[in-house]
Amino acid sequence: MPDTTKEIIAARLAALREVMRRERLAAFIFPSTDPHCGEYVPDRWKGREFVSGFDGSAGTAVVTLNEAALWTDSRYFLAAGEQLADTEFVLMKERVEGTPSIAEWLGRKLAASDMTEVGIDGMTCPAAEVEALKSELRANGGLTLRTNFDPLGIVWKDRPEAPLYPIELHPVEYAGEDCASKLARVRAAMRDCHAEGMLVSSLDDIAWTLNLRGYDVHCNPVFVSYLLITHTSATLFVDSRKITPAVADYLDACGVARREYGDIAAALKAYGEYNILMDSSLTSHTLYNSVRVCERVDKALPVAAMKAVKNAVEAEGFRRAMVRDGVAMVKFLCRLQDEVRQGTLTELGVCRRLEELRAGQPLFRDISFDTIAAYNAHGAIVHYEPTPATDVTLEPHGLLLIDSGAHYLDGTTDITRTVALGPVSEEQRRVYTLVLKGHIALSMLKFPYGAAGTQLDAVARAAMWREGMNFMHGTGHGVGSCLNVHEGPHQIRMEWRPAPMLPGMTVTDEPGLYLAGRFGVRIENTLLTVPYMETEFGRFLQFEPLTLCPIDTAPIDLTMLTDVEKQWLDDYHARVFDILSPHLDSEEAAWLRGATGKIG
Repeated sequence: MPDTTKEIIAARLAALREVMRRERLAAFIFPSTDPHCGEYVPDRWKGREFVSGFDGSAGTAVVTLNEAALWTDSRYFLAAGEQLADTEFVLMKERVEGTPSIAEWLGRKLAASDMTEVGIDGMTCPAAEVEALKSELRANGGLTLRTNFDPLGIVWKDRPEAPLYPIELHPVEYAGEDCASKLARVRAAMRDCHAEGMLVSSLDDIAWTLNLRGYDVHCNPVFVSYLLITHTSATLFVDSRKITPAVADYLDACGVARREYGDIAAALKAYGEYNILMDSSLTSHTLYNSVRVCERVDKALPVAAMKAVKNAVEAEGFRRAMVRDGVAMVKFLCRLQDEVRQGTLTELGVCRRLEELRAGQPLFRDISFDTIAAYNAHGAIVHYEPTPATDVTLEPHGLLLIDSGAHYLDGTTDITRTVALGPVSEEQRRVYTLVLKGHIALSMLKFPYGAAGTQLDAVARAAMWREGMNFMHGTGHGVGSCLNVHEGPHQIRMEWRPAPMLPGMTVTDEPGLYLAGRFGVRIENTLLTVPYMETEFGRFLQFEPLTLCPIDTAPIDLTMLTDVEKQWLDDYHARVFDILSPHLDSEEAAWLRGATGKIG
């Protein structure tokens, strides 16, 4: 039996290629998504990871009869390179000059082949991506795309079943709006775009609309289902074994019917309205083409935009959750240096300790993502997560990057702090301070109502750009209210995202710099978009920092900060101390007073 990664992946590829030959498929494409086009997916649909061994949240594996390659973005260049090293997969770095697209690569590799059909599972890839891929494949050698076959059903012998965790009610005291009100708003938005019905595939959109939560996706409080809404009905397609009596009574009271999860394709074929609203970028190709209507209204569903704007109850819930999260962080940070000097704390130990401290806080539900605890060189791997094979002991020098968060019933947290464990180099000080300057600049920004996140992004990068430095991930993403830690449609990033920033939206502020093989720095707060002022030029907005935790001042090069930046940090730290100190014991409060002392 194979027992190394290389042997395991080689055996899986051999079995896959046997099936491909039988089906006359020249290649097969494995995206990262599932039937709900989500970023994070249940184990059953981790086909890309199964065939390649790469476990990042973003990437596409492509296998021909003779070769294999994997495309991923800059967050995973280092991690993917390490995980693919012992396999035949070649790493393709997306958005790097010289990297071919999947269609271009396949066109070259299959130019001499007598087989021209490429496969992809249409149930796990968005309709828009499939159609774009079809066009690109035709343009690169006349290749065709087959979408009705899933080889994993044959090759993956111990494939996990779909999860069956019970669904839970999310009380209106935390949601701030009941299900009936949300459905009424959704139906009004459907009328505005002249749609008779709407298919919701995104799991967090369904959970938000119905005020329900689940455990089907690791670190994401959602449940596998579909929701079909018309002006007179709403039907939840879900495995009935997950419905408790309390949830069944609740759905009945909300006027939401139930059908089995596997009935969705047949229900769409039998759909009898004139048209239907479906987002082809978030609906699987198979389901998008199952419906037989006179018209598909292909545009973004209204739910995502509604969910992104937090109501007053949700905003206040975030503030309360951030207090408890800040207390957990301070309890950890105040003892960190002593534990490091004892020589017994490792990266994995950091992850365990933070989860224990958060779990001890009221209303804790789960961590919001796997903790990143990255010491020195590991900090340069943007999405590094320590494992028993990579775990290292922390030493009293250098930088520790900690990116972590939690779901509480009243809010979700996402925070990054980079901490000096002892002496740091001049290069580390310079890089740390450049990141801090970017973080402060975005947090202080005032901007017009409705400006897109892309228009704000350069503010966080300007100081780095002046030094010829940059980072390739986004600067900020929305955060759900006891929902997914990554939430759209708004983002702050270099790539164009037209979604406007509106009052009530949460967004992270997380610039970073990563020096391969040396260290990484990232500083992150979660912010709330709030009104600033209204003038003859219109309405203006600003950000309220929600996260409450000291930013380490030890690695700062104070000569690089302006007086305004120093004052921002002093004001932020004064607020952190005033809010958190009443919840701490005397030792913790004394440490926090020192950590939040004035530098200006």
